[in-house]
Amino acid sequence: MKKKIILVFGDPNSINSEIIFKSWKKLDGSVKKRIYLVANYNLILSQFKKLNYKIKCILVDTIYEKHNSDSLKIININVKFKSPFLLSRESSSKFINQSLTFAHKLALDKNVAGIINCSINKKLLSNKKIGVTEFLSNKCNLKKNSEIMLIYNKSLSVIPLTTHLDLKKVSSTISKSMIINKILKTRYWFKKNFRIDPKIAVLGLNPHNGEMRKNSEEIKKILPAVQSLKKHKLKIDGPLVADTIFIKDFKDYDIIVGMYHDQVLGPFKTLFKFDGINITLGLKYLRVSPDHGTAVNLIGKNKANPESLLKCINFISKF
Repeated sequence: MKKKIILVFGDPNSINSEIIFKSWKKLDGSVKKRIYLVANYNLILSQFKKLNYKIKCILVDTIYEKHNSDSLKIININVKFKSPFLLSRESSSKFINQSLTFAHKLALDKNVAGIINCSINKKLLSNKKIGVTEFLSNKCNLKKNSEIMLIYNKSLSVIPLTTHLDLKKVSSTISKSMIINKILKTRYWFKKNFRIDPKIAVLGLNPHNGEMRKNSEEIKKILPAVQSLKKHKLKIDGPLVADTIFIKDFKDYDIIVGMYHDQVLGPFKTLFKFDGINITLGLKYLRVSPDHGTAVNLIGKNKANPESLLKCINFISKF
């Protein structure tokens, strides 16, 4: 039996209903059978009506109910709303936190392949200083900073060692052991799921690698980690200069590891646009999400690109 796929609606004030509809229309019937959407039933119907979308939706209580593959199966999360796209901040926050918590519990079931969450305004999470990556990591009782954010494309993947963290805290957060542990876990995941031993580039933290000064993070933390990993027979280089690698040298690697979020995500999105998905490694289950935000400027305009969500669904359906 193919495992179930849990799709979390995410932020109600967003383009999520649009990209769900557009993705659903392109999915194979065998994949549709496996999808259960954690959302608010009436809200979904209201947004689809506003957008003039027609999908048959049915309300279900569990992931074990079987229905026609053409029907979008919705597990209801209660929320009050006055208009389709204008939920209050309080209602939106409650809805998002309840949805993610419920999806986390579902994902612990051995018959679930994993979670896909649509975009979310991080300010609406119960802890405003974290993102979904850290939210689910906390639910899984992982050690702080042990989760891995992998932004994946078949040509190149990137990892920020620190995720939703202020720049002023990056230097004190990264360490030799963190670099080693996250890269070893990522390499293991690639070998297990893709059957490849990835070639990895590790970037420095400072401009021009801090000129490799004795007291720089490059000399004290990054280089020792890379040297240690080479002893484990990894195909790895670094620390490399961050301001030039994305010109052409990125083509020589499967994974580029950066020290902070925007160091690698900005260039990645410039190169691949919507052709990437966000994968969280280290959880008790597989979690992926589209690599874009809520795009509130596009709500109701029928202009949102569903490709990243579609890639998420097709990716997780292979597990």
